[in-house]
Amino acid sequence: MLKKILKILGLLFILLVFVIFTCNIIISNTADGKTFTDISSTPKNRVGLVLGTSNKLTNGSPNPYYTYRINATKALYNARKIEFILVSGDNGSIYYNEPDTFKKDLIKAGIPERAIFLDYAGFRTLDSMFRAKFIFGLNNVTVISQKFHNERAIYIAKQKGLNAIGFNAQDVSTSQGIKVQLREYLARVKVFIDMLLNTQPKFYGTTIEIK
Repeated sequence: MLKKILKILGLLFILLVFVIFTCNIIISNTADGKTFTDISSTPKNRVGLVLGTSNKLTNGSPNPYYTYRINATKALYNARKIEFILVSGDNGSIYYNEPDTFKKDLIKAGIPERAIFLDYAGFRTLDSMFRAKFIFGLNNVTVISQKFHNERAIYIAKQKGLNAIGFNAQDVSTSQGIKVQLREYLARVKVFIDMLLNTQPKFYGTTIEIK
């Protein structure tokens, strides 16, 4: 009996590894050639979509993912590779507001307020990409986040007819970065589950024109 149980567990583990590997390969291949690190080679798009994250870690120290996304957005805007910025993030409570925080720091970085638009219902990457297409009416967009995140966003966008490329913010190579990368493998599996179940954004709402 024990041998049978161990055999079943072993087969399930192999299946899980296969699913994770397959999902990762499909998403990476879909985004191949569509993410950029060098500004000069990055194609122009009218709108850059910054994917939200907290500006602080749980211990209160600055979140490098957030800082690097601010820096990448500033560089892209100053190079005139984008004209407008759409910040999409979580606004789940009065005490937590990613879009407003991003907006304040982007303005501090020298980006004019008139160029910044906010999506307060970007609770997940899926929500952010769906809403960019169906609420903000975008057909083309430059996603601004770390490469692994950009790849997933590009795959989701493609499923909904949104032509997306990614500008890669600097990545994090510390122990924190390893934890995020491990979570990313599971997030990529979740993408396919969402597509299978036709998962919709938490909110849609009225359309907003970026101009």
